Amino acid sequence: MGQGFYASYARHKGYQTPILTKKAIGRFDAEIWRPAQFQAGHRVLELGCGTGMFLAYLAAKGVDDFLGVDHDPNLADHIPQSARPHFRCADLAALIEEADGPHYDRVVMLDVLEHFDAERALALLEGLKARMAPGAKLVVKVPNAASPWGSQYQWGDLTHRAAYTPLSLGQLAIAADYRLEAVYDQKQGNRRRRFTDALVHRILSWALLTPPDYWGANLYAILAPNPSKR
Repeated sequence: MGQGFYASYARHKGYQTPILTKKAIGRFDAEIWRPAQFQAGHRVLELGCGTGMFLAYLAAKGVDDFLGVDHDPNLADHIPQSARPHFRCADLAALIEEADGPHYDRVVMLDVLEHFDAERALALLEGLKARMAPGAKLVVKVPNAASPWGSQYQWGDLTHRAAYTPLSLGQLAIAADYRLEAVYDQKQGNRRRRFTDALVHRILSWALLTPPDYWGANLYAILAPNPSKR
C-alpha cells in the first residue's frame, strides 16, 4: 500500500495492546462467529489484523490454526501474548500469491477493504480464492457509506481509498465471482441505545424519500467464492 500517510500511521492510531473482554467476545460471537458459522477446527486467516483483538478472540475460542497478517511492523509489539505466535508482518497481496500457501476455511478483513481502491480490492478478492478451501467464507467489515452515520468512519482516515454501500459490495462480489451471502449492519451500544437508534431510524425511514437500507455506521458482509467453472 505504499508509504505516504502510512509512515505516520502508528502515531496517528496510537497503537496499544488490546484487552479481550467478555463484552468483546460477545460482540464477535454475534457479529462474526455465528453469522459466518465458524468452528474451532477451522483454519482462519485475518488480513489486516491491526493490534490483534480478533486474533486474541480466536485463541480464546479454541481455534488453534490461525494467522493474522498486517504490513505494519510497528504492530508486532502490540499483539496480545496469546496471539503473538500467529502474527506475521507481510504485504497482503504478496502473502496471497505465495505458491505453496495453505488453504483457509474462513478469511476475515475488518476495516481493511476501504484502504484499497476498487481495482486493487477486486484483484485482492480474486487472488484470495486460491487460498480458500472448499466451502470457505470471507467476512468483511467496512464503513457504511450509504448511512450518514458512516461518514465519521469513512472520512476520518486519509488512507481510505474506496467507499462501500450494500449495493457496491454486491457489485464487487459479482466482479470477483463471489456469492454475497449476507449483508448486515453492526449493532453498537447497549440495549437501550440500540432501541433508541432503531426508533429514530424507523421515524427517519418513514420521513425520507430515499432512506438507506441499513442505518448502521458499519457494514458486515459474508461472501463465498462461486464454484470453479473449470
